[in-house]
Amino acid sequence: MYDVVIVGGGVSGTSTARELSRYDLHVCVVEKMPDVCYGTSKANSGIVHAGYDCTPGTLMAKLNVRGNRMMPKLAKDLDVPFMQCGSLVVCTEEDDRETLTKLYEQGVENGVEGLEILDKDEVRKKEKNIADGVIATLWAPTAGIVCPFTLNYAYAEVAAGNGVEFRFNTEVQDILKKEEGYCLITNLGKIETKVVVNAAGVYSDRMHNMVSDHKIHITARRGEYCLLDRNASDLVNSTIFQLPGKMGKGVLVSKTAHGNILLGPTAVDQHYKEGTMTSAEGLETVLNLVNRSVKNVPRRQIITSFAGLRAHEAGHEFIIGEVEGAPGFVDCAGIESPGLASSPAIGEMVAGIVTDILHPAEKEEYTMSRKGILNPMTLSVADRNALIGENPAYGNIVCRCEMITEGEIIDAIKRPLGATTLDGIKRRTRAGMGRCQSGFCMPKIMEIMQRELSMTPFEITKCGKGSEWIVGTNKDKINVQAGGNAHAGI
Repeated sequence: MYDVVIVGGGVSGTSTARELSRYDLHVCVVEKMPDVCYGTSKANSGIVHAGYDCTPGTLMAKLNVRGNRMMPKLAKDLDVPFMQCGSLVVCTEEDDRETLTKLYEQGVENGVEGLEILDKDEVRKKEKNIADGVIATLWAPTAGIVCPFTLNYAYAEVAAGNGVEFRFNTEVQDILKKEEGYCLITNLGKIETKVVVNAAGVYSDRMHNMVSDHKIHITARRGEYCLLDRNASDLVNSTIFQLPGKMGKGVLVSKTAHGNILLGPTAVDQHYKEGTMTSAEGLETVLNLVNRSVKNVPRRQIITSFAGLRAHEAGHEFIIGEVEGAPGFVDCAGIESPGLASSPAIGEMVAGIVTDILHPAEKEEYTMSRKGILNPMTLSVADRNALIGENPAYGNIVCRCEMITEGEIIDAIKRPLGATTLDGIKRRTRAGMGRCQSGFCMPKIMEIMQRELSMTPFEITKCGKGSEWIVGTNKDKINVQAGGNAHAGI
């Protein structure tokens, strides 16, 4: 029996796992996908929100501000790309100045530091491409941007290094209360545990409702994004928001931690909890709305689009705590924006609840930091040449758009909780994230995976079972049982 099973391998689940890994506990993270970072955590804005737009007194406000303050040191400890670039909320109508002022006052009440309201002349000194119609902005210098993939992987790698077990491709189908603890019924058998942490994202309501008479409902809120090439990185310096509405913080324009420009998201509520499709209408909506805050957006620099799902709870509040009537079952539900910014504080809070239940001793030895994948381009020429001399794989460029080497891809595969899918390599190294979107580098990456993971080409997937990249060869034939012995090439 485990002491703790965490359901979900996103930033909330893995941040909690990292915090719990400092204690003498038998902890397991259960994830239905083949890797961490496959749900909400894989497709979001990467914004470390300052905390001015959360309702004062809410858990969301408290954890956002706490997480924001923790992030600079955390990013350094975990070797995660992070920039505290600040954010602006734009106002384009005189009638909206009062709303901007309320945001400022709300932020001050929440404890956000350094907030200022800037007039149109002041903001144009910061952002040359601010839209002509902008008359005032709220400036939040403590806001930042982080790489959401790297943060998620870093939490998980530290947890694994301290003894936390990870079970992938394991889907929880039912949860049964026992005299002591819970039995999780999964597609791969039963798992028994004293405590359950429900960090299942858009499925957290399903997990909660298996054990509680007080039902909750999580809506999958889809947001579509466009990503611009790094050639457009000088479009903005900070993250630029529009005034928030009832569906969220609105469409933003922001640098990513790696220098691309991100536009989006939309906000569409849907029943389907796997629906990450994009649409021509949604993407056109994004491109039209960004013109309200930023001008000169270079549409020709768009290299890809994607959609993510937010776990929206009707009260727009984080649900964190031991469930009434289900002792030892701890919710970490309804974690939508600012969930990424709040994640270190969420992990801290959930771990505190668990340790209050189990009263474990702290380990004598553990580490809460890690070193990320080495990027040879950050080294001096002399050091890079020395590295290549020791390991020639670091001299073999596989992804020309992002200048990612074979050595980095091997590291992504071989490190703790290493990549086993194409998406896993892409998110860990950025191989395939450039302008050609893996058009040139994928065959070479697949060759490396075959060699390092002893896989056949037919076993390599984009994101797990059902997403196999190769299903046959040009010369193969299949027997089609439809009115005769017809044959078709694959």
